[in-house]
Amino acid sequence: MKLLPSLPNRRTFMASSAAVLGGAASCASAQADRQVAQIAITLDLEMSRNFPTWEQTHWDYEKGNLNAAAKQYTLDACQRVKQRGGRIHTFVVGQVLEHESVDWLATIAREGHAIGNHTYDHVYMLARTNDEIQFRFKRSPWLIAGRSVPDVLRENVRLTSIALHKRIGIEANGFRTPGGFASGLDGREDVQQMLIELGFRWISCKYPAHAGIESLFGTDRAPSNLAIDNIVAAQAAAQPYRYPTGLLEIPMSPISDIGAFRTGRWQLNHFLDAIRLAVQWCIDHGATFDFLAHPSCLGVVDPQFRTIDLICDLVERSAGKSQLVTLDKIANRYL
Repeated sequence: MKLLPSLPNRRTFMASSAAVLGGAASCASAQADRQVAQIAITLDLEMSRNFPTWEQTHWDYEKGNLNAAAKQYTLDACQRVKQRGGRIHTFVVGQVLEHESVDWLATIAREGHAIGNHTYDHVYMLARTNDEIQFRFKRSPWLIAGRSVPDVLRENVRLTSIALHKRIGIEANGFRTPGGFASGLDGREDVQQMLIELGFRWISCKYPAHAGIESLFGTDRAPSNLAIDNIVAAQAAAQPYRYPTGLLEIPMSPISDIGAFRTGRWQLNHFLDAIRLAVQWCIDHGATFDFLAHPSCLGVVDPQFRTIDLICDLVERSAGKSQLVTLDKIANRYL
């Protein structure tokens, strides 16, 4: 992959970051270190299994059927960030646009928050077979019978863009794959080209792997120092780059709320510590940070918006070294 010229300097990185980077990236210039860090708060507007109660898994089949609590948390989070001088970038699962009222989403758009495409049914964009596309289609295969996998994926993305335009009168602001991939769309020029043909110049698909994952697991157990160190180290691999097709990738920054609260079963204070250290590294290195969360999860584990407030506080205290932005603003630095 071709790294963009404004990636942060990695010479001071801890030795463990070498495993994360895999030797793919070179050190950036000193000029990049002096660059203002761009910090984004992004919310994937979908329902999440295991929330609000652990035994709930039916959301896998209706990812876009947002409940009232998730909608309200989104509205409140957007208002909170706007009061701090920023905007949130949301990614919507198109199915929610079938709801009787989408006033809450229209309000977000009017307030200047960005709304991107997250597919219509929360499909797996790397699928090779019909069974891999989505739980819903595996249980009800007649919904996509006789159609190729690429056709199903393309239509899922296309319909969401159409629905955003028809229901709230906006164009999709970027694309994010359901699920993040350690290698992004590397090696999948077919999917890259599909997204380019559908009008996207930038996407958010990569979620870098980080060592120490084995110490994430365990109900209520604090993550190890190794896990935290590697989450911070992974920020270097979460910087924008171009694919061979020219499509721009803006990776998600570890650790997400799902990674912490579903996979790791962390307590909120553990999550806050990890986010604080990761954001501060990006501020110190003039880098990009793309905070990934889901109102259906974060609203349950952090109803007082402590994580969002923390990110806003860190930007405010940086004395001009960072700014709150949406992902399209990050893209503008490179496009």
